[in-house]
Amino acid sequence: MLFNSYPFIFLFLPIALIGYFALGRLGHLAPVVWLALASLAFYAASGWPFVALLLASIAFNYLIGWLLVARRLSGHLRLIVLTAGVSGDLIVLGYFKYAGFLAANLNSLFATGLTVNVLLPVGISFYTFTQIAFLVDAYRGHVARYALPHYALFVTYFPHLIAGPILHHKDMIPQFEAVESKSPNPHLILCGLMIFAIGLFKKTGLADGIQPLVALAFGPNTPSFDQAWIGALAYTFQLYFDFSGYSDMAIGISLMFGIFLPLNFNSPYKATSIIDFWRRWHMTLSQFLRNYLYIPLGGNRHGHVMRYVNLMITMALGGLWHGAAWTFVAWGALHGLYLCINHAWTYFVPAVAPRFARAANIAALIVTFLAVVLAWVFFRADNIASALSILTRMTDPTQIVFSRGEMADAVFVLIYAAIAWFAPNTQAIMGYDHANRTVGETLGAWSKRPAFLYVSAAVLAFGILGIQQHSEFIYFRF
Repeated sequence: MLFNSYPFIFLFLPIALIGYFALGRLGHLAPVVWLALASLAFYAASGWPFVALLLASIAFNYLIGWLLVARRLSGHLRLIVLTAGVSGDLIVLGYFKYAGFLAANLNSLFATGLTVNVLLPVGISFYTFTQIAFLVDAYRGHVARYALPHYALFVTYFPHLIAGPILHHKDMIPQFEAVESKSPNPHLILCGLMIFAIGLFKKTGLADGIQPLVALAFGPNTPSFDQAWIGALAYTFQLYFDFSGYSDMAIGISLMFGIFLPLNFNSPYKATSIIDFWRRWHMTLSQFLRNYLYIPLGGNRHGHVMRYVNLMITMALGGLWHGAAWTFVAWGALHGLYLCINHAWTYFVPAVAPRFARAANIAALIVTFLAVVLAWVFFRADNIASALSILTRMTDPTQIVFSRGEMADAVFVLIYAAIAWFAPNTQAIMGYDHANRTVGETLGAWSKRPAFLYVSAAVLAFGILGIQQHSEFIYFRF
């Protein structure tokens, strides 16, 4: 089931909200169970054959977590239990996500005839990483003992389940345990509806609207110089508004239930460095990779060379997390190289004089953006050869057409660029503060006026009118 669909907006979400708040009068556990069951129903609509796998994953990880938290195990036994838990998660993820990729590469290298046809369960990367973080924290002694219904809801919570953010137990489970979150809050419901409406419009109006231009670079025909750039930029902004839209919709839906989700997207194309970009793009994945991969590998504790090695390993594996293809590995490795260059630059190159700071920031923003665009070519291309072909066209201005149609397309792309660079993002408009659990503070008294409701309804209507066909989020299958 998709957020940008009529069944979700007009059937599932209202029923889930009504049941949640109606059961809230019976105590804090009944609405938790209801919301967990609703989340399973939501998941079943997207991939019902894998509900049993999701439930088995929850039971397995809860048991491992219970052994690490509730049982007084020796240090050696604790490490064995953690290793078993994380290994079990990775084996399941590896089988469903990478078995076909491994077989294809073995066939290519050794001319074997391996055939693997495995359907990828929806959201398996997200709920697996969420639970791995839980187990590692349990081993480190950072986890309290949680009831099974709260843990199950933490894993299955439907606003995050299919495309993130990657949730953290310390942030989410206390909110599920709080009694006051089970009664309807008109302010949170209205602000959540507005954020959801903005996200829906980003998806159906902006992301889906520019999607046809992507084929100029990534279609069956060899692009010209201008077509390659227009197509690559179109995909850059399609992915931006698609992921931004999903992130907004997830936050908005969760707010209606009185639950604050962590930010996962913060105007990444306004970044002035690749380091800054990864603090803004898929923020919860960046935090996971830093806390549970980069730092355990050694981080920056063993000198510059090992820091760069750890960055490359982390980002290459982060790329592979996105999909079982060498294009994703190349994309991750390229960002790892970018990060190495960025860290070396900040260490070895003197700071810019204050009088040149503004010009330097503008130059840094442009360079960062172009580096990100070039990397997205690998992310979107069907294979490495296709990506290299497109990049070759993008560096060959002798192959230029720039007809009237391309000129109109270029103007269209520039409008998207202006929105991404100069418009305030949703959290700035709505005053969403996850850390302090507040929203709508920037709106002041206007949020209490009927006009706010009218504007919310208008934005929501535009988003709903844009729903014309089945259009999955790009991160839906990661």
